[in-house]
Amino acid sequence: MTDKPSEGSSISDEEWEKFVQDAERDRASAPKEPSARARMVTERLRRQDALGEQPPGWRTGPVGQEPNGRAARRRRVWSALGVLLAVAAAVIALKPSAALSWLPGGPDAGAPPASPLAAETGRPTGAPTDVAGQPTRKQPFAGSPAERWASGADAIEVPKAKAVDGVPAARIEKALSLTKKFLVASNLDRDVLYGAEPKTALSLLDPLAEDYVTELREGLRRPTAENDPKWKFSRFDPDEIELVGTEVKVRGRMTVASGRERGRPVIRADYTFVYPVARADGGDEVTRAIVRRVIEVAVLDPAKYRATEGRLWVRELSSEIGNDLCRQGDGFIHPRFRADLQGSPEPSGDVIDPYDRSRGLSGDRKECGTLSRT
Repeated sequence: MTDKPSEGSSISDEEWEKFVQDAERDRASAPKEPSARARMVTERLRRQDALGEQPPGWRTGPVGQEPNGRAARRRRVWSALGVLLAVAAAVIALKPSAALSWLPGGPDAGAPPASPLAAETGRPTGAPTDVAGQPTRKQPFAGSPAERWASGADAIEVPKAKAVDGVPAARIEKALSLTKKFLVASNLDRDVLYGAEPKTALSLLDPLAEDYVTELREGLRRPTAENDPKWKFSRFDPDEIELVGTEVKVRGRMTVASGRERGRPVIRADYTFVYPVARADGGDEVTRAIVRRVIEVAVLDPAKYRATEGRLWVRELSSEIGNDLCRQGDGFIHPRFRADLQGSPEPSGDVIDPYDRSRGLSGDRKECGTLSRT
């Protein structure tokens, strides 16, 4: 701002006003020194014009527009995504199972196994549902209901003991424990599975049941079709069969009930054992043998009956073997493989589901039945 002249000045008010207006006009028309930022922007625009380029956004379109290069890349990305989505839709329509394998936890992504079944507490009302899949060395129970069963000795759960028919709970508990040990020694001991003599199982039997024990030992020494130990002990020929993995799947239950005579309660153990096997020569094919055992043990008080303390008195032991060549008399279970189907005897019995624990045992060893699955 310009101050007016002081009092007593020789310049008139009109002349002073004209001077101020001329000064303002000259200042407005004088050249200005551009700022550093203005010089930088001007130089950048000059170089882009020389190269035939256009600056982004603010010069080519509305504020906030994406740079051309980035917009082009984004268009290409969306185009590629559109193609992928179209392919995915086609795959899902043609083969849903393949699409599931892409998802986290899908069948080819190391999905965790299905949740295990709760322990069997009573007779099932029907057969388990079918399961898709084929056994392999890595997944020997694939395609089997046994995949969800518990494994090994822990699967044989002993019920809580209580007094039955005047026999105290402590004696019942001891007999239940011995029954479990016999099942483990007969059907899960690794050496026995590979054909060894079941010494532990035999040592648990009451020697006073002389005829029964003698028959078992004779069958193990010289097996025959009429006295084949495979109907009492799970044994495979080690020159023929290799057990796949370390697990044997087990499912069943153990109960205690009144016996035929007062003071002689009976333990009944009904268990199915599933053995994944391959040929001993290292072949890739894996199959399974399914063995069901039902054993009845009389709980005897030595003070009242002829019995040995701490031993088992076996009243009955019944068995059913699924997926066997029906070869009798050598003491071993012989699982069928695909190559065996042509040379083995024609099935003569009923079609049986070896996993159906709702039914009773077939009981006919002379018939080579047909299995609905293995």
